[in-house]
Amino acid sequence: MAGWVFEDWRGGKFYPEGLKQKEELHWASRHVTAIEINSTFYQNQKPASFENWASQVPEKFVFTVKGHQGITHIKRLKDVKEPLEFFFNSVKVLGTRLGAVCWQVPGNFKYDLERVENFLRLLPKDIRQAIEMRNKAFATPEFIELLKAHNVALVTADTEDWPWLDQTADFTYCRLQGPPGGEHYEPKELDGWAKRLSELSSGKALKEGDFIVPMKGAQPERDIFAYFVSTDKPNAPGNALGIMQRLKISPET
Repeated sequence: MAGWVFEDWRGGKFYPEGLKQKEELHWASRHVTAIEINSTFYQNQKPASFENWASQVPEKFVFTVKGHQGITHIKRLKDVKEPLEFFFNSVKVLGTRLGAVCWQVPGNFKYDLERVENFLRLLPKDIRQAIEMRNKAFATPEFIELLKAHNVALVTADTEDWPWLDQTADFTYCRLQGPPGGEHYEPKELDGWAKRLSELSSGKALKEGDFIVPMKGAQPERDIFAYFVSTDKPNAPGNALGIMQRLKISPET
C-alpha cells in the first residue's frame, strides 16, 4: 500500500472500528509486508520521524520512500547533489527497514538521457533505487539500457500512458494504479498480477505483456515491491491482502 493514513480505510474497511490514528501504522504493518511512504514527496522528513516509524513495525517489515518533489519536479534532476545528500541523511535512519527509494519524474519531463544519467550517478549504490517515468518519449531501448547499467528499477505503472513491464534491476517496483482504462482491479486481474509477480520473484522471464525491450536470457530472482495506488487506492488493502493470499505470503506479527 502507499501510505497508511487514509480515511477510506477506516471504520472497518481495513482498520478496525475505533482504532486510533496513531495506532494505524502498527496495525497495518502486521497485515502487509511493506508500505510506500508518500509524505516524503511533499516534505523532507526529520530523522526522528523515520526513527518513530521504524520503531512501530516488525523487524522484517520494510518501507520504500518516495523521493522529494524538489529534486524531481522543481530542480528536475539537475544540480541536485546537495538536496540528495540532505534527503538520504534522513532516509538512512530507517536502516534495515529501508527497502528502496522511488523517484517519480513529472510527465512533461523532456527526453534527456544525459541529465538522467548524471542524476543516476549521484544516487547511493547501497540503497535500491527505482524511477517512475510518465513521458512515453522514454520508452526507448537506450533508456532501458541506461537503467540496467545503474541497476535502477523502472517502475511498472499498469496504465495506458505507461503499460510497459521492462525489468531493469535485480528487484521489481510496481505502483499499480488500476488496470488501463479501468478504476479498480477485478479478481481475474489480481490473479494475473499474482502470477506475474511470482514469475518475476522466481527469475522467470515474462512472456505476456508490453515491453520496450523483450525479456531474454536468464533472469535474477527478484525481491518485489508492489503497491496499489492512485485511482484504486480505496481498494488497496483488499488488493494487497488478495495478492498475499494468492501467493501464500504471511505478514510478520
